[in-house]
Amino acid sequence: MPAYQIDKSLWGGDAFDALLADIRERRQEFEDQQYIAQDIIERFREIGVYRAMVPKALGGDERSPMEFLQMVEAIAAADGSSGWVASFGMNPAYLAALPLETIDKVWSGGPDVVFAGGIFPPQKAERVDGGFMVSGTWKFGSGCKGASLIGVGIKDENEPLPRMAVFPADKVTIKPNWDVIGMVGTGSHDLVVENQFVPEEWTFVRGGKPNLDSDFFRYPSLSFAAQVLAITCAGLAREALDVVQAEAAGRQSVTGAPNLGQREYVQIEIAQAEAKLRASRAFFYQVTEEAWETIQQGGKPSADQTNLIRLATTTLAHECAEAVRMTYEVTGMTGAYSKHPLSRILRDSRMVTQHAFMGRITLKNAGAMFFGHDPLPGYL
Repeated sequence: MPAYQIDKSLWGGDAFDALLADIRERRQEFEDQQYIAQDIIERFREIGVYRAMVPKALGGDERSPMEFLQMVEAIAAADGSSGWVASFGMNPAYLAALPLETIDKVWSGGPDVVFAGGIFPPQKAERVDGGFMVSGTWKFGSGCKGASLIGVGIKDENEPLPRMAVFPADKVTIKPNWDVIGMVGTGSHDLVVENQFVPEEWTFVRGGKPNLDSDFFRYPSLSFAAQVLAITCAGLAREALDVVQAEAAGRQSVTGAPNLGQREYVQIEIAQAEAKLRASRAFFYQVTEEAWETIQQGGKPSADQTNLIRLATTTLAHECAEAVRMTYEVTGMTGAYSKHPLSRILRDSRMVTQHAFMGRITLKNAGAMFFGHDPLPGYL
């Protein structure tokens, strides 16, 4: 059955298929070295991952949110860490809040700019003439090993939201300490900056108003930042289901029990896992398309529409992780080996649910809005 719906012609056609095949072959390599190899980052550039959301006026492709999310989902099915790193091709949603003159400089050399960042914990920065002096250490710099620009979070007493300071990658030290059980290949190491000056025009408020005007920049940016991460779990769930169904077709139990796919309890679990994936995915893409249609008709997504995007995003992550767990458990000891695909998929899927964007606080905020109450700051 199809793993996902995607127009591969938007992403290089046969080159996209070849890329997915290579990623599948090399996913253990990425996990062992704790980052996605640079040649894969370059191939992401070639197929348009990093120019996807850049305006055409700046040389980009101006893909829709749906098209971008489907691409990330497909890559995540091949390898969760690769999908997670590719998701940061959504970086124009952040960088568009830079001043226009700086935006022109960011993409002056072409639209395929690789940006990574670590905003937490925001560090106090000294305001000086023309900008800030920045020092500190930041967590979770996913994809930093392949980035050309890196942003870090700073506190600005004039802004309630964190500000990001953007540096050339060679101004930031990467501290290799990403020691986790899932999404190991994302290379989400600590970022260290020591007494570096950043001009004010190279800073922006995270979630601030974009200074570019195209349809994509009217889509809720923080919601999209959560969506591109959650959709990796849908790719993982699809891959897990495909793996167990393919393996069951030719596998006999060592105990002489019926083939895995002939066992009633396995059939029930896999049917429920399929339903969890498909239902949560349908909800996710439905609210995405509804918000996008509102924008294309000249409007702006309402607070209620944005709330549904956030709710669908958290629901997708948790339902797909549960589908992976169910799929993993029916394989018994076969899936338990660390080199088995389901073991890696299980670890990666659980990491998605640990992200702050997918926390239960999302459900609290969504429920509050259903009763007419305001959500917590930063939700919308």
